[in-house]
Amino acid sequence: MIQDILPHIFNNSYQSIQPTGNDFIFLFKGREVVFIEDENGIRLPRLNELAEPERTSSQIIYYFSIDKIRYFGMTDWENVPDGFRIADVNIFREAQPKYTAFAGATAFGLALWYNNHRFCGRCGQPMQHSSAERMLQCPACSNSEYPKISPAVIVGVTHGDKLLLTKYANRPYTNYVLIAGFAEIGETIEQTVHREVMEEAGVKVKNLRFYKSQPWGFTDCLLMGFFAELDGDDTITMDKEELSVAEWIDRKNMEPGNASLSLTGEMIEYFRNGLPL
Repeated sequence: MIQDILPHIFNNSYQSIQPTGNDFIFLFKGREVVFIEDENGIRLPRLNELAEPERTSSQIIYYFSIDKIRYFGMTDWENVPDGFRIADVNIFREAQPKYTAFAGATAFGLALWYNNHRFCGRCGQPMQHSSAERMLQCPACSNSEYPKISPAVIVGVTHGDKLLLTKYANRPYTNYVLIAGFAEIGETIEQTVHREVMEEAGVKVKNLRFYKSQPWGFTDCLLMGFFAELDGDDTITMDKEELSVAEWIDRKNMEPGNASLSLTGEMIEYFRNGLPL
């Protein structure tokens, strides 16, 4: 999956430091990011490649490191460095090298959090960054904000040699996916599994088995993957607001997919290959 970057080591410990000339800077605006492609794949701009106003900006914030490579982000910038271009952050889904793809997805989640918490939600004053940890604090009322991660589930519902596969409604992504959804207030993750499967496909499940988890910066969530068996009637009642397709597909009729990016893709491939659940 996208976070599996060994032998590279990801370190998300916050440091109150400023970048030096060769450090990489993430420049996001909405869902767009600045990058360049070279012989090694996708590359971000370095500090010494930014225009002087950006280079000396106080809005540059340390994000994390991978091995000894340090990554920073800017909340405000104006100029695209010479030779660089802009594209949707989905470019990180298939970017090479893989550790850069993971860095991009993770940085995008951080950039959204910083951008959405510029002002205090309690009193409206500008927030200030703590020098000790990744935390924003209001100097007027002392309200503190930490990065929020939403728990969500991915569910592979099995029925013998069949897997319940779906397709989203009214979204650009048109490949098969598994049942998925966010946990609600007051719910256990197991209850989320039962509710989401019932809401989206109208079937019951039993014998839940945890598979793996995945941090997914594209939507600020921590995905928890489960396999579960059909419990009772296999008649599908599809939520047409959420899905365009929901059907049982035998593993022998499933096309090989991509297990290297997402938890969904890995779980589908795991089932297709007949590995033990």
